[in-house]
Amino acid sequence: MTNSNTFQQPSLSELSPVEKVLHFWNNVWSYPYNLDLIDELMVEDFMITSAGVEIKGRAQFKQWVAGFLKTISQSNLENLDIFESKDGSQVVSRWRLTGFHNGMFGLEPNGQPINLTGIAIWEIRDNKLAHNRVERSAFEVYQQLIK
Repeated sequence: MTNSNTFQQPSLSELSPVEKVLHFWNNVWSYPYNLDLIDELMVEDFMITSAGVEIKGRAQFKQWVAGFLKTISQSNLENLDIFESKDGSQVVSRWRLTGFHNGMFGLEPNGQPINLTGIAIWEIRDNKLAHNRVERSAFEVYQQLIK
């Protein structure tokens, strides 16, 4: 006998563009740091443009995320604002990533608190995340870490 009150979590393909971005933020950049979700949420030729650098392909992006997460222990990404374009082809998110300095920017790890803010513009293609353009407060965080 099935219980009609049982909640069925929607599949990733059923999520709206905003829900996909939030699912990514909440499960990849925050605990449980599930990098395998990248394979499900991103197109094969996914690209991120961050700090003037382009990372192309899901596999390379997973490596980049894993490397970045090693530099900030206990990272937690909090979404501050999010909205999508009328046609659903883009999502814009303003966010804050917190954690503790564990070698960011190649500096010696010292456990100092990190508070990195940024804006991400996501392109949606084939019902998946296709391109992420990121602007972040890296210079301000760097200035705090070298004091």
